[in-house]
Amino acid sequence: MDLSVLLGISIGFLAIIGTLLFESNSISVIIQPTAALIVFGGTFGAALVNFSFLTIKTAFKEAFNPVLDSKENTTMVIHQIIELANIARQEGTLIIESLISTIEDSFLRKSLQLSLDTNNGEILKEILISEIEFEEEKALVSPHVFEVLGGYAPTFGIIGAVLGLIHVMSNITNPAQLGYGISTAFVATIYGVGAANMIFLPIAGKLKMRLREKIILRKIIAEGVLSIHKCENPIITKEKLFAYLR
Repeated sequence: MDLSVLLGISIGFLAIIGTLLFESNSISVIIQPTAALIVFGGTFGAALVNFSFLTIKTAFKEAFNPVLDSKENTTMVIHQIIELANIARQEGTLIIESLISTIEDSFLRKSLQLSLDTNNGEILKEILISEIEFEEEKALVSPHVFEVLGGYAPTFGIIGAVLGLIHVMSNITNPAQLGYGISTAFVATIYGVGAANMIFLPIAGKLKMRLREKIILRKIIAEGVLSIHKCENPIITKEKLFAYLR
């Protein structure tokens, strides 16, 4: 996982634990298995009603897989496109066909192949835009999963608190246990609100930022391939592509 995500979640947990240690010298007051069962069991149960198990599994894989956290080297891709533009300008666009297999970025490979398969620049542009829009729509599902989890968790925290209070009130004849019982009841609320605001919603935001970077790179590639297809001057291509980074 991205180190900033681990650092952020760790700081959040340390802040809560540190506060507990200052106030009561113990963290045992918030360790309640029944509260965790209500909050996390209920949250993921509700999420399964909303999404398929495979969709939730994919969302967590994207969030926690370190391979997916590596940033695309946008500058390197831009320089590669400019180099291809120079080659196409000097030797013709057909020479690019022999170079496609050496390109690492799959979208750039596919886009260049499409540019060689069609003579119509407008059709090529429509295909590339459609590819980018479809990829963006598909990738937005994973952050939406975490947004939904972040919405359900506090609600189940409140349900857990209410259930705890019901249990406390059923033993109202034992005043000595009321204070402890009430404090225990609200642990579920801490679990729900904490999980939503320290884990689920921040991860949703992180996935959206990562997607934004990826889509910008896709737009850069599409712009570069269209420029090569139109046989534009590589200097103009360079200016167009670096404008995205400015």
